[in-house]
Amino acid sequence: MQVLSVTPEIFPLIKTGGLADVTGALPIALASKGVAMRTLIPGYPVVMDAFKKKKAVYQYPLLQGGKASVHAVKIGELELFVLDAPHLFDRQGGPYGTASGSDWPDNWRRFAALSQVGGDIAGGAISGYQPDIVHAHDWQSAMTLAYMRYGNAIGVPSLITVHNLAFQGQFGSGIFGELGLPGVAMQLDGVEYYGGVGFLKAGLQAAWAITTVSPTYAQEIRSPEFGMGLDGLINMRAVDLYGIVNGIDVDIWNPATDRHLVANYSAETLEARALNRKAVEERFSLEPDDSPIVCVVSRLTWQKGMDILAAVVDGVVQRGARLAVLGSGDAGLEGSLLAAAARHRGRVGVVIGYDEALSHIMQGGCDAIVIPSRFEPCGLTQLYGLRYGCVPVVARTGGLADTIIDANEAALSAGVATGFQFAPNNGGALLHAIRRLVEAHARPAAWASLQRQGMKADVSWDKSAEKYVELYRLLLSKRAA
Repeated sequence: MQVLSVTPEIFPLIKTGGLADVTGALPIALASKGVAMRTLIPGYPVVMDAFKKKKAVYQYPLLQGGKASVHAVKIGELELFVLDAPHLFDRQGGPYGTASGSDWPDNWRRFAALSQVGGDIAGGAISGYQPDIVHAHDWQSAMTLAYMRYGNAIGVPSLITVHNLAFQGQFGSGIFGELGLPGVAMQLDGVEYYGGVGFLKAGLQAAWAITTVSPTYAQEIRSPEFGMGLDGLINMRAVDLYGIVNGIDVDIWNPATDRHLVANYSAETLEARALNRKAVEERFSLEPDDSPIVCVVSRLTWQKGMDILAAVVDGVVQRGARLAVLGSGDAGLEGSLLAAAARHRGRVGVVIGYDEALSHIMQGGCDAIVIPSRFEPCGLTQLYGLRYGCVPVVARTGGLADTIIDANEAALSAGVATGFQFAPNNGGALLHAIRRLVEAHARPAAWASLQRQGMKADVSWDKSAEKYVELYRLLLSKRAA
């Protein structure tokens, strides 16, 4: 089975968040299940630098304002189509914005171009390659499905995975004339959205199937609270909506072999985590003692509930925990957390920025990881926590609710608990979970049992990849029908 994946980022080449981890790991997981997935990605500078031999398999004399070409390359285990369009992607900064953090003003043009190429490849533009299915990810590639619908690939099955419904790619109606779509597309059942053009909305409308990255989030987005204005459309497509929880790359995230760790360990050698714990204490200037270290590895944003955490840091310290925070985002939240670190020297440490190696050490050395998200489509850091014996403390929402079993008395007695859940958007509930954590940590045997139970959880891509294969087969059967 040939599947074309279209995405704005993919690990290990370009990553801003969990989307890249998913699009990088899924093709590898599918390969053993009879699915050959090729991924179309933009030719950002870091991507173009990753391969030397450049031979175009398709060329555009003019694509959204300039020359462009598509290169077929293999990097590691990933089969890629790279869209080399220097006028759109050869820029310093991030994939979506400048170094100062503001969005590129022509993002609509950049990702319309990516999607147009995805639609062309789906329609057989590249000699010798015809995908059976097209799989788009988030708003940046959602328009692929619109180009398929109004182009040569209307009969090719497609699905879109929504990693976060909050990011929708909404633009003014003035861009429509430059998208290269027929006039009929600018209608309610096409790309039109509240008088403008909605990239994600267009994909949700055109896709044969819609997936989200956890079963609970699939249900949540059908409500006005989580639907972000699209709940009406999503409910209309409810029969085609599926929730498939993400996995993680268990070769990269493996405490027994992780090269980022000071000391490797397994569920049988948890005592070796002490050396990683010492490294965390030193990096975050925390006083060395026996109290639990609770960590945060996150974007510092409202969605992630970081304002809720920042408001109760004093309570976290009062309840006997230390706090180590790694992340960046909202300037006000960064300042609030840095101020908390200044108030509680030795008890709270904050590192502003993104540091992949340090995030591994934190999972390998901290006792728990707190994820207080207001909404969380899936979440990956809690899965890393399970894998590393870093007990997750999570808001009861989305994929967090689906992947963590609360350490209530019944679950502890049955030996199935893997972490702590609390009511979302509630600082008091978060502090109550911290108190439960501190009390459990004071019982070493019970705590080690909680860690080992989490480490036994299957957080690999195997089950999830099988569910994608089942969905691909279902879509192919619909085409045959």
